[in-house]
Amino acid sequence: MTEQAHWWQRGIIYQVYPRSFMDRNGDGVGDLAGVTSRLEYLEWLGVDAIWLSPFFPSPMADFGYDVSNYVDVHPLFGTLGDFDRLVAEAHRRALKVIVDFVPNHTSDEHPWFQESRSSRDSPRRDWYIWRDPAPNGGPPNNWLAIFGGSAWQSDTTTGQYYYHAFLPRQPDLNWRLPEVRDAMYDVLRFWLDRGADGFRLDAVWYLFEDEQLRDNPPNPDYRPGDDPYHALLAAFTSDLPEMQEVMAEMRAVLDGYDERVMIGEIYLPIERLVAYYGVNGNGCHLPANFQLILQPWDAAHIGAVVDRYEAALPDGAWPNWVLGNHDKPRVASRIGPAQARVAAVLLLTLRGTPTMYQGDEIGMHDVEIPPDRAQDPIERHVPGLGLGRDPERTPMQWDSGPQAGFTDGTPWLPLADDAARVNVAAERDDPRSILTLYRRLIALRRAEPALQVGCYVPVPVEGNLLGYRRELDGSEFLVALNLGDIEQEFAPRQPDLRGPIELSTHLDRTGETVDGSFRLRAHEAVVVRLK
Repeated sequence: MTEQAHWWQRGIIYQVYPRSFMDRNGDGVGDLAGVTSRLEYLEWLGVDAIWLSPFFPSPMADFGYDVSNYVDVHPLFGTLGDFDRLVAEAHRRALKVIVDFVPNHTSDEHPWFQESRSSRDSPRRDWYIWRDPAPNGGPPNNWLAIFGGSAWQSDTTTGQYYYHAFLPRQPDLNWRLPEVRDAMYDVLRFWLDRGADGFRLDAVWYLFEDEQLRDNPPNPDYRPGDDPYHALLAAFTSDLPEMQEVMAEMRAVLDGYDERVMIGEIYLPIERLVAYYGVNGNGCHLPANFQLILQPWDAAHIGAVVDRYEAALPDGAWPNWVLGNHDKPRVASRIGPAQARVAAVLLLTLRGTPTMYQGDEIGMHDVEIPPDRAQDPIERHVPGLGLGRDPERTPMQWDSGPQAGFTDGTPWLPLADDAARVNVAAERDDPRSILTLYRRLIALRRAEPALQVGCYVPVPVEGNLLGYRRELDGSEFLVALNLGDIEQEFAPRQPDLRGPIELSTHLDRTGETVDGSFRLRAHEAVVVRLK
C-alpha cells in the first residue's frame, strides 16, 4: 500500500497557530514571514505538512475565526505575497501547506453581512439567517450560542434577529442558498490556485440549522457549573443531514486539483464522526478524530476507543488522530509531562494520520494568564468556568533569550515561566529531551512503511497497559505503552512476541531484546521490531 498511499495518509500534520509561532516584525504577534523563517526547523523535525490557523482580514473578535475577507491576508500577518513566498519555500522543502477555512460564519464586518443587514430587501438578505422576533418580542427560539447567551442577536436596522452559533459578531451563513455555496467554493479555488494543498474546515458540523426553528431539547445530563451551552442538546443546530451534500460538493472542488486534502473539524461521537467520510468516500478525507484529547487517560478508555474507531471506519476510509490543538489544554497539562512522552509514542505509531500542535513536541504546558492579559472572547463571555483558550495559545518557545526568541517586542500573550529551559534550542541537542524523542519517533515512522500505513492489530494485555502490532508486507512492530505511574509487567497472551527494542521513552533500552513478557517502567513506552 505504501506506493499507493497519498501523502496525507503517510505523512504527519503539524498545526501552526500563526499568532504565536514566530514574529518577524517585532509587533509581538506572529506572522507569515515568521512561519517561513522557521520552516527549516519543521523540515528538521520531519513533519510533512503544516496547517495554518486563520490569517485572513478580520476585526479579531475571535482571533481570525471572524473573517471579513476570505481572499486576502490580514496586515497583522503580512500580505498575499508573504503567503505565496511561504508556500513556495514550504514546497521547496517538500512541506505541504493546509489552509484553515471558516465556512460556518463570517465577521459582522464582512461586506456580505453589511449588505445583508442593510434592508429586508437587500439582494444578500438571505445569505444569512434572519427571523422575526417571537410573539413576546424576544429571540425566535431557545437556541444557545457556543460562546454564551442566546444564539440570536436583535438588529435594530430591520427589526429582525440574526442567528450566530458563536459570537454575535460572527453571523452564520445560510448554506441552503446556492449563491452562498458558489461564493464559498470560489474561495476554496482562490487558495487552491495559489498552491494550498488542502483545507481544515472549521466547525463544519454547525453549517445547517433546523428550517422549522424547533427548540433544542434540554440536556438531561447537564449539571450546574457546566458550560451553559450544554444545558441544551444541539439536536436542531448541528450535524443535520444536509451536511452530507455540502461535504460532497466541497470535496468535488478539491478533487478538481491533484493530491489535495480536506480535513473536517468535527467534535462528534465516533458513530457520527465517521459519517463525514461521506457516501463512498465523497466527504472529508480526514474527519478530525479528537478522542485522544477527549478520553480519560488510561489504558481501558484509550484501548476501547481505538477499537471502536477502527471498527466504525467505513470501507476504504483512512483514520486519523489528534493529540493537541489551539482549543484544548495542552497534552503536558492534561496528563503530565511524563505521560506526554508516552502519548507521543501512541500518536505516532497508531494507524492513521497524526496531527501535532506546535510546542507539544518540546513539552510546552498551559500558561496561567492574568485576568488583565486575557484575550479569548469565551473567557470574557463565560467567565469563571475555565473555558478560556489563551493558556494553550501562548508563544512558541525557541530559545532562552529575551521573549524566548519569539519576538523582539512584547508578546501578545505571556510566556511560560520555564521558557528558558523548555525551548527548541535547549532540547534540540539533548538526547533525553521530549523533542529528541519526537524526532526519533518521526524518523522511525518515516523509515518504516509498517508504521505509516500498516494494519493495526490489538495485543490484549492486563493492567494499565496498552499494546498493539503494526504489520505490512512481512514487517512487524510491537508497541507497548504503560499509561500508569508504576512499573508493570507487559505479559501478552501471545508469547511469541520477540525482538529488539527500536525505541523507548526512557532512551536506555535501545537494542535490548524482549521475549514474551517484559517489564515496563512507570511512564514508559517502547517500540519493538518483531520482524
